[in-house]
Amino acid sequence: MKIICIGRNYAKHAKELNNPVPKTAPVVFMKPPTALLVGDKPFYYPDYTKDLHYECEVVLKICKNGKSIRPEFAMDYVENVSLGIDFTARDLQSECKKNGHPWEIAKGFDNSAVMGTLVKKEQVEMDAIEFQLKKNGAIVQHGNSKDMIFNIVEIICYVSKFFKLNIGDLIYTGTPEGVGPVAIGDKLEGVLFTKNGAVKVFETEIK
Repeated sequence: MKIICIGRNYAKHAKELNNPVPKTAPVVFMKPPTALLVGDKPFYYPDYTKDLHYECEVVLKICKNGKSIRPEFAMDYVENVSLGIDFTARDLQSECKKNGHPWEIAKGFDNSAVMGTLVKKEQVEMDAIEFQLKKNGAIVQHGNSKDMIFNIVEIICYVSKFFKLNIGDLIYTGTPEGVGPVAIGDKLEGVLFTKNGAVKVFETEIK
């Protein structure tokens, strides 16, 4: 199982961190399977960072094996969606960027990929998936996939050129603006807006 992540996929988020906005191709990075945190388990604040940030985003679960997928078939490879958090050690990421190093230690550490309950794709508007992240009950992120720079079809087609997609792979599609730090004691909730109303798909407490 692979966890494939898309960075800077919302223009306002890229700008809030003073990053260039991608124009020609998605920014792709990966997390190892040990990054996955499911079942509303708590997240334990690691001792190697002092600036841990949440980044809530739509997650796609791949349901078929495929390589170099064509646009007209891309949505056939997704059966379920959810929300997740791409936890980022921002201080480590800044140091990596300054030294021209990869981001893995800032993005791929254990339990850094929270994953919510899966929802059938038929239950959401796949071209406009609305979602929220609440921190201690207050909305801190409110996004919609229609604002992504690279849409779901473009993401699937692009990443499948380089990595064969396998059943069970997860694609984290990028976060909107509003990212910020967490502290021990914070509670994070991911809310996905379905055709039948808002559904809480994950809840995790920082310990």
